[in-house]
Amino acid sequence: MTATAESPVASPVKGLDMLELEITGKCQLSCTHCLTESSPRADHGTMTTADWRAVIADAATLGIPKVQLIGGEPTVHPNWREFTELALSLGMRVEVYSNLFHVRPAWWDTFSREGVTLGTSYYSDRADEHDRITGRPGSYQRTRAHILEALKRGIGLRVGMVDVLPGQRVAEGRTELEAMGVRRIQVDRARAVGRAALPGQAPSLGELCGHCAHGRAAILPNGNLAGCVLSRGFPVGNVRERPLAELLWSRQWGRLVERIPRPRRKTAVCGVCGVCTPHDSEGCDPSNEACDPTD
Repeated sequence: MTATAESPVASPVKGLDMLELEITGKCQLSCTHCLTESSPRADHGTMTTADWRAVIADAATLGIPKVQLIGGEPTVHPNWREFTELALSLGMRVEVYSNLFHVRPAWWDTFSREGVTLGTSYYSDRADEHDRITGRPGSYQRTRAHILEALKRGIGLRVGMVDVLPGQRVAEGRTELEAMGVRRIQVDRARAVGRAALPGQAPSLGELCGHCAHGRAAILPNGNLAGCVLSRGFPVGNVRERPLAELLWSRQWGRLVERIPRPRRKTAVCGVCGVCTPHDSEGCDPSNEACDPTD
């Protein structure tokens, strides 16, 4: 599965700023809007540790500068720190997108490594509302405490807020985060993917922000390649069957890129979210897609 020197790795690969690695579907929480439908009952998928290591090596060979470990909850995968260390050793940066519900003391050393940043989700300034969305009592207090600890340690952190419930205290939650010292905060609506979709609702490219496949790609727990974790309903192949470079150069990938329109705003700061920039794929992320695509 490792890319060779002969692999065609021109423009589609050079345009990728980040590869999202959905290393597990398992999570301590059962968020009402979860795009992956993760829960404590889910599993890690069919990708093996060797498969993930090969994908990370392939990404480094292709010059992709950053990987994001996501799930589910990536830290419940027994090898998430191994994947982080491998990516760092290959000169890549790593973001761990965690719910920060449970953090073992030893993990702070990994989070504090140069080249590692954290992402997390937050829903309200009230514990009952936050916990109602996550489906886990105590999640507000734990996540809040670990956000404060990350800030205390000087760890790079960004927070996504998703508007899920009618009247949800999103603005108040953002104010609370700002008072805590969080500087990178984005707000989005719930996207109709996973548990947020209506019964029988088919996947739609209209639910994407426009950054999927433009600057990013994702590998799902079964090995499928998608434009991002939100576009999981539109896979273009599987890394367990074909090399990553071959998939990124395929006609299927090219067609997907063409089908996903660019974000409506092209200015330096997006008029919708106030954060997105045209060349920064971090402006939108899997739990927090901030810009709507062109109609």
